[in-house]
Amino acid sequence: MDKEQRQADFEYCKRIIKKHSKSFYYAFSQLPSEKAHAVYAIYAFCRTADECADGNHSSIKKVQLLKQLKVELDLFNDQEELDEPLWRALRHVFNRYEMDIGPFYDQLTGQSMDLTFTAPNTMKELEQYSYYVAGSVGLMLLPVIATKSSTDLHSSAVSLGVAMQLTNILRDIGEDYHEKRRIYLPKDELSHFQYSQSDLHKGLINDEFINLWEKLAARAESLYSEFLLNIELFDADSRIPVYQSAHIYKGILDAVRNNGYQCLSKRNYVTKEKMTQINAAAYSILDLREGDALTVEK
Repeated sequence: MDKEQRQADFEYCKRIIKKHSKSFYYAFSQLPSEKAHAVYAIYAFCRTADECADGNHSSIKKVQLLKQLKVELDLFNDQEELDEPLWRALRHVFNRYEMDIGPFYDQLTGQSMDLTFTAPNTMKELEQYSYYVAGSVGLMLLPVIATKSSTDLHSSAVSLGVAMQLTNILRDIGEDYHEKRRIYLPKDELSHFQYSQSDLHKGLINDEFINLWEKLAARAESLYSEFLLNIELFDADSRIPVYQSAHIYKGILDAVRNNGYQCLSKRNYVTKEKMTQINAAAYSILDLREGDALTVEK
């Protein structure tokens, strides 16, 4: 593949991430160019899978699209990929980094779970689902942003992905219920906190809802903390974008709190001002840590 074609393929992937995830693009666009391109290609695959299962298609069409993507991934795995931008870009990523095809198949499993959605009974079931749709993404990215110690960071990458998915769920409770007729909140937690589907239908934000929401938020925040403990194991050129992406997503939880837990009829997001603060903190904190490490080494 010539350089011009490769550049065009990665630009195709870049347009996808810029359109669908400004926060991810904001963080990972600060990587060195080759790594940023790899992240864009991986994101483009995940977005393609998500649109198969969540796009404006009939149930039958969604199943067909997801099966077709599985066929295309099989071809890629057999070194016979389609001559298309996404697959050409991913081939370059697999040639450049020590990638594992397993998480790509796990992502498709997660999207299949959405096609046959059943509300989780327990937090364990919710976190298992969250691994397939989001923890798998962390594992896809790991060989790109932790080239020397990716195997040591396996559980950290999964923790970040699960934390982000739990955050998505807590942000989108109303949207998921009203637009998709889905309740991702575990049934046993709903029962424990005595918050019913009828309450959700009415958009009721009471103490029971807040306590339930905070129970899941605490779990997400503990997973973010677990992940951030190992930030120094990532490549030096990747630590700041990784730190930013974790804190930007974590900031969504505070945005919901600051809006009085109104996530049943309102979309919550991290402001540009907050992103700028996170950006400054990343440079300050990580530079300080690395400075301390150098002092110890001396």
